[in-house]
Amino acid sequence: MTKRSKHVAIAIVGAAAFTLAGCREEQVDATAFPDLQSCLDQSVAGGMFSREDCETAFSDAQELHVEAAPRYDSLAVCEEQHGEGACGTEAAAASGGSGSIFMPLLAGYLMGNMMSGRSGMAAAQPLYKTSDGRFTNAARSSTFSGNSGSTKMSTSQFVRPASTVGKAPMTRATATSRGGFGSTGAGRTGFGG
Repeated sequence: MTKRSKHVAIAIVGAAAFTLAGCREEQVDATAFPDLQSCLDQSVAGGMFSREDCETAFSDAQELHVEAAPRYDSLAVCEEQHGEGACGTEAAAASGGSGSIFMPLLAGYLMGNMMSGRSGMAAAQPLYKTSDGRFTNAARSSTFSGNSGSTKMSTSQFVRPASTVGKAPMTRATATSRGGFGSTGAGRTGFGG
């Protein structure tokens, strides 16, 4: 092999490695909390998020919950997807909502530090119970074994899901045809301590 072809081969291998690294999605620190108080307690103990981060993210998760939570035409169908006692009416969750449409209750929220280790830019997602006792976000893009703890996640897990407001609620047939809420998750199995 000549000197020139060695340099070309090294350049091609280097470019390929750089291209593959560029395709990998950015990972952020993410933490799940079962409620606002858990986040506030963690912030007092010197955690990753400030009190303001906790309050803002919880408010954002509640807003996203009202906008994008799955909606069902009966309590029975909602509880089949989320578990007994894990559902309420749309009217209870949102002013102007219907008492004949059912939504899962907020079972926690997920915060992601979108500034790679610096507080002040957190994204949030609501968490819902699934029928098998795990938890999932509104977009059904991740499934977790618990609703508290920390992990690394891709930034795509914090993309705002489509609104379900004003859309026809899922029936037993549509929920079954979609494989159930939360069954299409990205396969996360839990949070680290």
